[in-house]
Amino acid sequence: MALTQRLEFRQSQALVMTPQLMQAIKLLQLSNLDLAAYVEGELERNPLLERTEGPADGAAPSDANPNGHAEAPTEEAGDWAKSDVNGSAAIEDSFDTPIENVFPDAEAPARPAQSEPAAYSEWASVGSGGRDDADYNLEAFVSAERTLADHLAEQLSLAVADPARRIIGQHLIDSVDEAGYLAADLAGVAEKLGAPHSEIEAVLAILQGFDPPGVCARNLSECLTIQLRERDRFDPAMQALVAHLDLVARRDFAALRRFCGVDDADLADMISEIRRLNPKPGLAFGSSVVQPIVPDVFVRAAQDGSWVVELNSDTLPKVLVNQSYYSKVSKTAKGDNDKSYLADCLQTATWLIRALDQRAKTILKVSTEIVRQQDAFFAHGVQFLRPLNLKTVADAIGMHESTVSRVTANKYMATSRGIFELKYFFTSSIAASDGGEAHSAEAVRHRIKQLIDAEAAEDVLSDDTIVERLREAGIDIARRTVAKYREAMRIPSSVQRRREKQALASAGS
Repeated sequence: MALTQRLEFRQSQALVMTPQLMQAIKLLQLSNLDLAAYVEGELERNPLLERTEGPADGAAPSDANPNGHAEAPTEEAGDWAKSDVNGSAAIEDSFDTPIENVFPDAEAPARPAQSEPAAYSEWASVGSGGRDDADYNLEAFVSAERTLADHLAEQLSLAVADPARRIIGQHLIDSVDEAGYLAADLAGVAEKLGAPHSEIEAVLAILQGFDPPGVCARNLSECLTIQLRERDRFDPAMQALVAHLDLVARRDFAALRRFCGVDDADLADMISEIRRLNPKPGLAFGSSVVQPIVPDVFVRAAQDGSWVVELNSDTLPKVLVNQSYYSKVSKTAKGDNDKSYLADCLQTATWLIRALDQRAKTILKVSTEIVRQQDAFFAHGVQFLRPLNLKTVADAIGMHESTVSRVTANKYMATSRGIFELKYFFTSSIAASDGGEAHSAEAVRHRIKQLIDAEAAEDVLSDDTIVERLREAGIDIARRTVAKYREAMRIPSSVQRRREKQALASAGS
């Protein structure tokens, strides 16, 4: 076989993931908070990027001329403005007050040193709280957030005088979680601190008497026990009820009556009192800040009956390329490294702005199509939610399913019916029994909840009965699907609901 050399031309197509394309894909699936953090990082790295927000807090007032001098007062400013500024006697007679009260910046006549108020001492202007400080911060006087650990530590310093016990108590307080429960093992604490186990338990008993009631408990039963003892309600019947909280969760009232030795009315009162207790007493001092959901899209009704879809401009980063700064710096660049760095910064900034613009347009396009597909939901409610998948929206707007999936991730829409994640509108379909249009799974769940909420105590609906009711309404659904939806909504079974409603009915009578 002979070896020969040839020169050939071949043409092929391939999808190359350029850094710019990877950046655009990454920005598309970020939430508004993550996007703001990403853009903030780019602003720090790239000198050619700058914000396009309004003037800073220290900007000149609007009534100042370009030279920085305030304009003269007009005739409409008031009668006092027509007076001669140097005529201090006339102004004092007009306002019946010294001139320094009217014009604080005016030079007042010199006063004797002994006439200065005693509050204005020599050290009053020293430090951050000085009176001459231009950056007087009123927020410095706002009290810091009070945490559960601080609240317990203050009580410990008053209740315990022994230094050894204080060390044990502070160690236990540091092991209390945000809900108020003690997460540490007493045996491990005793071994770590080198203290007897009985001493650890004695300190824990003191901590469990602190405010809020139920704090430093090791489990739910102990937490409820502490609160019931605080209310002087921990009798033998209540003690048996707290010991069988699993039966309360299962609503097995017959077994609870047998263990507690009470009738239906007393059992209902005991369960009501248990529900009034606080299972997580430490949350009143929680230090974690709950971040509210900021919608990316607003949907409002128009006058002609259609829907207006708008982007939330507050969530869109406002950045631009400083071309004047680039032209000024590029003229002074001498070496190849400097020129290459400036070119990379310009290209990165340009691509970032294009990616942000494309992201906003894509979110608006997908949201508009979702509103068009789910028009009945916005007009009439969740029972009219249609089954929808990513392919339907992607085909309608001419995009790929993966793009729609990235757009709907971590994005929220504010409507007249509440704030919903964009993925909420994509639900599976359930076939109709009469061969008509399919039903949305979310709409079926809502209908199941409506049927259960409307049932009477003497006519509790079983899962089979719910299946029959739904098939009469044109929804073809299996019993196991009804049970799955019911359990997902944390609705107990028909047997448990019947026991609970009968107990409440007997307690009310």
